Amino acid sequence: MITVMYMEIGCFVSCLSGWILVCSTLPTDYWSISDSSESVLTIPDFYNNLWKNCIADGTGSSNCKDYPSMMALPGFLQACRALAVSAVILGFFGGVLTLIGMKCTKIGGSQVANARVTFSGAITYMVSGFSGMSSYSMWASKTVSEFMNTDFRGQKYELGAALFVGWGGSILLILGGVVLGFLSGKESIPSRPLRPASRATARTRRTYMLPASLSRVTLGGASFHEGRQSRATTKTVQTLGRDSFV
Repeated sequence: MITVMYMEIGCFVSCLSGWILVCSTLPTDYWSISDSSESVLTIPDFYNNLWKNCIADGTGSSNCKDYPSMMALPGFLQACRALAVSAVILGFFGGVLTLIGMKCTKIGGSQVANARVTFSGAITYMVSGFSGMSSYSMWASKTVSEFMNTDFRGQKYELGAALFVGWGGSILLILGGVVLGFLSGKESIPSRPLRPASRATARTRRTYMLPASLSRVTLGGASFHEGRQSRATTKTVQTLGRDSFV
């Protein structure tokens, strides 16, 4: 019991750390970057994220411009935004559910009810991790495909630091949620003791068998006297078990 409690605490810390890392990527500017530091000429650096495009010159000053209209954004960018925000929101609710159901907090009701609440929090954490992983992977896939495409004439970017931080946070969310769900899932389904078979049930199913001591039938001797006009029959002594006839 104590070992399970400490493992739950470790999983919660892992998920909380992953959620913080995922949250930190939303305001980060460097989702993708175009580095020109190796160029002899003074060429500005370009970088962007989910919300804006930025440019930095050689003096260190930068100028950012927000995307003009949300309705005019491409579907790829809207999907990445939705997945990233969903990862943050789901991670928050996963933390609340896990805090309520953990053994060390003792906030909920019975042990089975707490285990089910913890299991719900673990599932929420896993969905949060997969949402964040999908967002970062979609952005990285588009960036790499444009960079490798020789026919692409626009500005080419490389993977920024925010993607690697987000991948690490998503992995922590998924792994912590899987282990937490495994620990709480075993306790959320209580084991029910087997009901002893009753004789009424046995008669219905025709599977009941009498013990050997009760199934013996002892029949006493019978003497028959037959006469020419009458016949007298002595009583037959029978010793039967209680449940001889089923």
